[in-house]
Amino acid sequence: MKKRITPSLLVITFILSAIGHYVGWDPTLQFILSAIAVIFVAGFLGKATENVAHYAGQRLGGFLNATFGNAAELIIAIFLVREGLFDMVKASLTGSIIGNLLLVLGLSLFAGGMKFKVQNFNVTLAGLNGSLMIVAVIALFIPAVFLNTHAITASETTTLSLVVAGILIFAYIAWLLFSMITHKKYLADVADASQEELAHEHVAHWSKRKSIVFLILATVMVAFVSEWMVGTLDSVTARFGLSEIFVGAFLVAIIGNAAEHSAAIMLAMKNKIGASVEIAVGSSLQIALFVAPVLIFISYFTGNTMDIVFTTIELVAIGVSVFIAKSIIQDGSTNWYEGLLLLVIYVILGVSFYLV
Repeated sequence: MKKRITPSLLVITFILSAIGHYVGWDPTLQFILSAIAVIFVAGFLGKATENVAHYAGQRLGGFLNATFGNAAELIIAIFLVREGLFDMVKASLTGSIIGNLLLVLGLSLFAGGMKFKVQNFNVTLAGLNGSLMIVAVIALFIPAVFLNTHAITASETTTLSLVVAGILIFAYIAWLLFSMITHKKYLADVADASQEELAHEHVAHWSKRKSIVFLILATVMVAFVSEWMVGTLDSVTARFGLSEIFVGAFLVAIIGNAAEHSAAIMLAMKNKIGASVEIAVGSSLQIALFVAPVLIFISYFTGNTMDIVFTTIELVAIGVSVFIAKSIIQDGSTNWYEGLLLLVIYVILGVSFYLV
């Protein structure tokens, strides 16, 4: 019965969202329906990706998971770029980074820690993830400092943004090569006898052809519902008096990351904290090192280049998130209290963004 309910809700919410958009229902109702539809479609996309990865093999499968893991956020951001809502794009990128590092990781450590006293994962991987997060912060910090101190002009900032974006994409590709091919065994997760294994966990639910078709279908559905949701953001923001930075950093980011939230928490509760950390931290790294740079190039080809200069508030939020997340995961050992600390910081930032 449960297996039938989820696909039914997926179809129903998608259809209602489509009707609301094309008939012209109240913008707030459209936003709510589109947001719910995005959550279900993102979950469908995640399941399709897992099935395709099963047939593609471990290496290519890992790349597919990395590529499609943030598909919902990327597609939403592309439509925001097309609308010229650059401030909301940067806010949503900020929200995705801090949401994964504080909310997703925090809930995972807390939920796993309530069931297991101490959970361990690969210390070397934790250290490398921490270093990569610092690189991302530096890359976002430098253009802002140079522009705000008037060391460079606005046109030179555009050039710097494109150069930094290209370098970050290169660094991300090199990381995929390092982590999935040349040093894959070196970065393997810590084995634990208490890890829970499910009989169907490594079995594909669909055939190879069906998995590929569903992956394409899910991507198209994400594109549609993302466009419908983006079209309502201006009206919703104005009606409730919300700032673009709050809507982008919290509402849009939480909705886009919904599928990853549940996956990371469930893995942590099976004592697979290494996989949970990889989902949370890996997703943040992908946003900073790949998604944000790709959006810079997409905006360049549309004729209106978005710079990579984030506001002081956004940079502080990202910097604080990276600092606390790195300090907690660097020893390769976690507990529920460390998860609570991450959630505390997330709530503080949430209230602060709301009051902006």
